[in-house]
Amino acid sequence: MIDTLRNVTGATVPGTPEENDRDLALDFDKGVLIILVIVGHLIQYILYRDEGFWDSPFFKWIYMFHMPLFMAISGYISCRALLRKSLMQAVGDRAMQLLVPMLFWCALLETAKLAMLPRAPDASGNILQLLNDVAGTYWFIWAALVCFLLVKILSIFKRWSPWILFLSVILIALAPLTFSIFPLIKYTYPFFCLGFSFAQSRDWWTSITRAYKPLLIMSASIATLVCFLAWRKDTYVYNNLVLVKDMQSAKDVLLMLFGSAAASAIMSELFQKCWRVGRSNRVVRFIAVEMGQSTLVLYLIQGMAFRLLDSIQYAEPSDLTSKLALAGILGAAIVLVALMVRRTVRDIPYLSQLILGTSPRPLCQAGQPADK
Repeated sequence: MIDTLRNVTGATVPGTPEENDRDLALDFDKGVLIILVIVGHLIQYILYRDEGFWDSPFFKWIYMFHMPLFMAISGYISCRALLRKSLMQAVGDRAMQLLVPMLFWCALLETAKLAMLPRAPDASGNILQLLNDVAGTYWFIWAALVCFLLVKILSIFKRWSPWILFLSVILIALAPLTFSIFPLIKYTYPFFCLGFSFAQSRDWWTSITRAYKPLLIMSASIATLVCFLAWRKDTYVYNNLVLVKDMQSAKDVLLMLFGSAAASAIMSELFQKCWRVGRSNRVVRFIAVEMGQSTLVLYLIQGMAFRLLDSIQYAEPSDLTSKLALAGILGAAIVLVALMVRRTVRDIPYLSQLILGTSPRPLCQAGQPADK
């Protein structure tokens, strides 16, 4: 994780001069992670339509690290905005980047559900369903925004921020909040803080870990394997809700957090190795440039697709081959639609902000001559 994040100096927005300086290794990480998000949902909604996915070793492996590592990267690349912008500007910019496109895709989701599915006459039930769709479908968006807001507020106390940040991680992890998406925020907040903290002192951390890197990798690998073998249904955040109420629940929460940290570190190092070896390969560069720089719209579209899939009744394929084929077709369709949407609207004012959460690129970057 440390090597992967080492050369990144902050988040960039398409259309700004800093975009040319973005670290493609980090984009490669994000590209692989968003692919794993889609694969994890395909396992859940296509390969298993019952509770069997909890025991899938592939599902278990993906869910050990993909969202924690995503949140750590989010904390890292948010460092510049958190430290340099005012509270109102930082939160306003982040809300425009995340909430505006999320609300757009939520509106499409509700429109599609209204057209495809009959609604109950109960108004209160419809409102609750709408709130569940907005919060549950895109919980990572809300978690990233809340984590950003909390760290920004804490960063006001610059002199004591490291200790305050550490204390906040403990307090939030122990908070007895188990409704809605609060458990998911409690689960991902430590990783956002970890990424943010490393961004503040990356040179120091890099120099410390470089000397012991082989030992650290070996230790993290062993820890990851042990946690993988011990991981069970109650270890997932969706089931333990990050709630410590007795010794067994404390073990489940600790295993979840420790296992996720170890697996995130190992997978980040593996992604970095893959990038170093294959960065001249077309597939690898496609993952970095196309997938890694489209993670938000990919996340939004796949969330909409799987929420719709969960709401409708359809004939399930009876054999594994058919299920794998259906999963492959659906996954490819999600990626294709997302990339087509991004290429279509990324250079159009207002639409790029509304649909993608980004500002349009300058004309010279969009393939048109620049004014002199």
